[in-house]
Amino acid sequence: MTQTQQPSSDPSAAQPSTSPRPRAARAGLEPGWTVEDSLDLYNVRQWGKGFFDVNEGGHVIVRPTRTPGAEIDLLEVVRGMRDRGLKTPVLLHFGDLLARRLNDMSEAFRGAIKENGYRGEYVAVYPVKVNQQRRVVEEVRRYGTPLGFGLEVGSKPELLAVLGMTSDTPDRLIVCNGFKEDRYIEFVLLAAKLGRSIIPVIENITELKLIMKYADRFHTRPRIGVRVNLSASGAGRWRHSSGVKAKFGLSLTEVLEVFELLKANGMQDCLQLLHCHMGSQIHDIRNITQGVSELTRIYAHLVRMGAGMKYLDVGGGMGIDYDGSQTSFEFSTNYSLSEYASSVVYKVMTICDEEGVEHPTIVTESGRAMVAQQSVLVFEALGANRPDRVEVPSALPAPAPGEEELPRAIIDLWDAYRAVTERRLLECYHDALEARDESIRTFAVGYMTLEHRALAERLFYATCAKIRDKCRDMNSVPEDLVDIEASLSDTYFCNLSIFQSLPDIWAIQQLFPILPIHRLNEKPSRRATLADITCDSDGKIDRFVDDHDVKKCVELHDFVEGEPYYLAAFLVGAYQETLGDLHNLFGDTHVAHVKLDENGQWWIDEIVEGDSVREVLGYVQYDVNRLSAEIRRECERAVRQKQMTVSESQELVRAYESGLSGYTYLETDD
Repeated sequence: MTQTQQPSSDPSAAQPSTSPRPRAARAGLEPGWTVEDSLDLYNVRQWGKGFFDVNEGGHVIVRPTRTPGAEIDLLEVVRGMRDRGLKTPVLLHFGDLLARRLNDMSEAFRGAIKENGYRGEYVAVYPVKVNQQRRVVEEVRRYGTPLGFGLEVGSKPELLAVLGMTSDTPDRLIVCNGFKEDRYIEFVLLAAKLGRSIIPVIENITELKLIMKYADRFHTRPRIGVRVNLSASGAGRWRHSSGVKAKFGLSLTEVLEVFELLKANGMQDCLQLLHCHMGSQIHDIRNITQGVSELTRIYAHLVRMGAGMKYLDVGGGMGIDYDGSQTSFEFSTNYSLSEYASSVVYKVMTICDEEGVEHPTIVTESGRAMVAQQSVLVFEALGANRPDRVEVPSALPAPAPGEEELPRAIIDLWDAYRAVTERRLLECYHDALEARDESIRTFAVGYMTLEHRALAERLFYATCAKIRDKCRDMNSVPEDLVDIEASLSDTYFCNLSIFQSLPDIWAIQQLFPILPIHRLNEKPSRRATLADITCDSDGKIDRFVDDHDVKKCVELHDFVEGEPYYLAAFLVGAYQETLGDLHNLFGDTHVAHVKLDENGQWWIDEIVEGDSVREVLGYVQYDVNRLSAEIRRECERAVRQKQMTVSESQELVRAYESGLSGYTYLETDD
C-alpha cells in the first residue's frame, strides 16, 4: 500500500506532551469524566507510541501507520467478526502496523549511520521463534525485503520453513542458531550451495566439525558465525540468560579454538560473523552499550588475527515499553528506538576506529521489538463478583431462638460499621478484622448459626467498603489500609484462557496493557482482577501496568448483565501464540488479519478460525468418530429402555456433534 505520510522513526516524537495528573484524577474519581481522562488513566498514548488512541466515542482505535484519520475502531472490528459468525476471544493482527514498525527500525539505524559517519551497513533479522505463525513470518519477510532484512532460525523445522518461503529472495541473510545435528548442518550447506546467503552460528566445537565435514563433501566454502558468551550481563528478568553461564555460546578460549581449527584447514576467511546473546527485554541502555563494547572488542581482535569477519550480530534484547513510562522499570525501557540505534552504531564505530579495523555490517535480532505491537487480544467479560455490594440491615436482628443475645462478634462488627469516620479508620478496621476472625472461630466450634456467620461476613465487607471510600479522599493513606482497595476489588470473569493466549502472564509474570476497548468516555467505577474460564487457580490476572509500577487491580466500568463488555490485551505479538497450551482443552482463538486500504478504510484480509472441539480432542489422541458413535449407541439403548423418545435422542446426537464442531470457548447468545 502506498503510504501518504512517513512518520518519524522515533515513536516518542509522535506523542503529544502530557503532564502527570494528580493521583485522584488517575484513579477516576473526579466528576465530568472525558476520553482524555481515560487516556491518562490507562497511559495509552505513552505505551501506544502513536499506534493506539481513543476516539471521541470512547472506543480504542489503531493507527497502523500513525497517520491521523487512517484508523481502525476495535469495537467495529469485533462487531464485524460477530456478523461473520465469529465471536471473541479473537486475536487481531495489523500488518500495516508491522510494516511501519520495520520501517521505524530501518530509519532509526540509517539515521544513526548517517549521523555518525559510519561506513558499514545495517540489517535486521527476524527470529522466527518470537512468532512462528505463517502469516506473521510472511509479512515480516515481505515488508522487510525492500529494507534488506533477513530471518533467523533456531531449529531444523524453522530452517526448513524459511528455506521454502525465501526461494525468491536468495540474497536475504539467514542466520542459523540453536543446537545442530548432521541433518541441520547438511541443509545449511546445501542451501549455501544453492547460493543462499546463510550463516550457521557455531554453539559448540562439534558443530564446527560437522560444518567442515559437509563443506568438504559439497566442495563449498561456507560463511560461518560463532556465538560468544560475554562477561557483561543483561538486565531485568532475563538477565541470567546471558553472561558466562549462558545456555548458548562459547567461552573466549573456545572461540580461539574455533579460529585455530579453521586456520589450520585454511578456512579462517570463512569465519565472518560474531554473535552474542545479551538478554531479552533489556530495560537499561547501559547494559546494551556494555555488551556491544565487549562484543566489538572481540570482533576487532579476531579481524586483526586474520579472520574474515564482516558481520557483528548484537543479538536481541531491544525492549518494548509495556507501561509507557520510558524508565529502567523491568516492563519498560529507558531508551527510545533512535537512542538504541545511535548507541549501538556509535559504540561499534568508536571501538573499530580505535582498533583500526573496517566497520562491519551490524546485525540485530530484536524480534520482540519487531512484532509485539502488531497484535491485540480482544475478549469479553462474562460476569462479575463484587464483594462490596452487600446489604446491611437497618438494625440488628433479634437473637435466635434459645439464645439470650447475639454473638459478641456480630455486635462488634455492627459497632465498627456504624463508627467509621476519617479519624477512626484504623481503629474501625482493626476492630472489624478482630471481630471477623472471632466469628470464624465461633462458627467453627458450633456456637454461631450459619445465618449469623453470613451476617458477620456482610458487616465486615460493608465496613471495609466504607473505610475504602474514605481512603479515596485522603492524600495519605495509613500503611495498614494501603491494600484495602485490592482486597475489595471485583473479579471479572472473562471468556479466554490465560494459558493459551497470554501464557507469559502465568509463566513469568509478564505485564501487558489491559483495558476496555469501549465506554472510555465514561468514568470507570470499579476496580477488578480478571479470571479466565479454565479450572485452574492460576488462571487469573491480578497484576497490571501502572506507569513505572505494578497495580493489583485495573479500573473497569460497572458490569451490566446482558450488555457486552469487551477488554483487550495489547502488545501481545511476541511469544504468546506459539507458547500457549491446551489447558482444559481450550484451543487457539480466532485470528483476524486487519488491513487499511488506500482510502483509510479497514477490511479483514484473512480470518483463521480458532480450534474446534473436534480438533483439540484430536491433538490429544481422542478418536472423535468413536466418541460420537458411542453417544449414538447410548441414545439407542435409552430409546429401547424408554428413557427418552426417538426425537429426544436425535436432538442429543445433533447437539453432541454440533458441540464437537463448535468453538472451544464459551459461545454466548447475542
